[in-house]
Amino acid sequence: MGKKENFFDEIMGGYTCKGHHLVLGGAILDGETIPGLHIKIPLKTMNRHGLIAGATGTGKTKTLQVISEQLSENGVPVLLMDVKGDLSGVAMQGVEKPFITERHDKIGLPYAVKGFPVELMTLSQQEGVRMRATVSEFGSVLLSRILDLNDTQAGVLAIIFKYCDDKHMPLLDLKDLKKVIQYITKEGKEELDRDYGKISTSTTGIILRKIIELEQQDAGLFFGEMSFDIKDLLKHDRNGNGFINIIRINDIQDKPKLFSTFMLCLLAEIYHEMPEKGDVEKPELVIFIDEAHLVFDQAGKALLDQIENIVKLIRSKGIGVFFVTQNPMDVPNGILAQLGLKVQHSLRAFTAVDRKAIKLTAENFPLSGYYKTDEVLTQLGIGEALVTALNEKGIPTPLAATMMRAPMSCMDILTQEEINLINRNSVLVAKYNQVIDRESAYEMLSRKIEFAEKEAQREADMKEWEKAQKEDFRRVQRPASTRGRRKTTPPVVKVLTSATFIRGVLGILKKVI
Repeated sequence: MGKKENFFDEIMGGYTCKGHHLVLGGAILDGETIPGLHIKIPLKTMNRHGLIAGATGTGKTKTLQVISEQLSENGVPVLLMDVKGDLSGVAMQGVEKPFITERHDKIGLPYAVKGFPVELMTLSQQEGVRMRATVSEFGSVLLSRILDLNDTQAGVLAIIFKYCDDKHMPLLDLKDLKKVIQYITKEGKEELDRDYGKISTSTTGIILRKIIELEQQDAGLFFGEMSFDIKDLLKHDRNGNGFINIIRINDIQDKPKLFSTFMLCLLAEIYHEMPEKGDVEKPELVIFIDEAHLVFDQAGKALLDQIENIVKLIRSKGIGVFFVTQNPMDVPNGILAQLGLKVQHSLRAFTAVDRKAIKLTAENFPLSGYYKTDEVLTQLGIGEALVTALNEKGIPTPLAATMMRAPMSCMDILTQEEINLINRNSVLVAKYNQVIDRESAYEMLSRKIEFAEKEAQREADMKEWEKAQKEDFRRVQRPASTRGRRKTTPPVVKVLTSATFIRGVLGILKKVI
């Protein structure tokens, strides 16, 4: 058998799927596609996580779109992070063009246009479903990791959360948390030291400054009510297609702290809320994190450890997590080792640093007798990629250069009218975009401080009044020359009787108040 026949048998054997599967495209050998040799990914392995990488303009976004469409067709809901604003087109059907028809003829796949059910979501004030969580739901442990607190500071933050729980003071947004910290360092310090142990004001000061730093990246938009229920990500349309939930974050891409805060909260919430599934025929939800370096660049060690732990464990909940980035080296090694599917588009070798990164990337792929991986990585065309996945038994498939199929949906940005139409028809927009501002820690403590200030002023007024009465008493004391005269009720007694009566009445009122 020749090279081509051996390659055909190896790839065909590695990518054969008996159950439901996704078709990424057709295999390439020596620059030519081999008709009928399709790269198939078992649907049941899509909760084993994955990576889509490649330089700008090589086709990462279209690959993400192709995979999302097929997941939706198979009844699997999807969550996408749309950083550049070019993924919303999946809601509308595409347009068949000559170059697309030619591509699919080479691959040996039919092509049809189609739109998919979509929810547009936002972390800011853009149009779409507002995604929020309360500070209490976020919890002291996750917040400590986001703020990069040391053990002592994290312990103090845990006490603050416990204090609020004991006093039944809801922590809904960052305004609430800041108010509590200010209160326990001033008016409530004695109470907190007595009931929970002494807390250093320098420690609370550091925590407060880090919260303000987080707030400066507009994280305040994310914290609040009403809280997003992750079960609303698992919707299907009337035809059984999974909804593609698109979080539009093109207006916060320069605020990595907010992005990483949201991602960690979302992953933690999904992990804690979703039941164990074990091995399933298809995932419950697949999450694509575009521009993944935004999550990792600003993350401290504690935050990275938390993300790595969640990625390791969330698979058993039937959740797949895919990282989309320009260079696979953007993803920490501990997480990269957990990724079953790798779709690597072309990399550029413009500098010595680029060439070193390409060699390291090549080492992450299975050895191949048909490709020099580090060379192929720089020779792939637009819409072509190196692919390796897990087969139905969880065994890595042979490395295959692949001509990727084209998306069925629109490969362009939606117009404002199309965005408005999607939002008008959304049940979730009506549910989550209502304004809720119930009483929380901020209002409760403000009222408590106001009452204490009024009490202090009342005490000061009473002392001033008593002082004035004593001065009046000294002025009207009986002169010595009146001793021995007929016993009458002197003016001073009347004054004293009146003063005593008034003081008694005010004392009673004070107790009542």
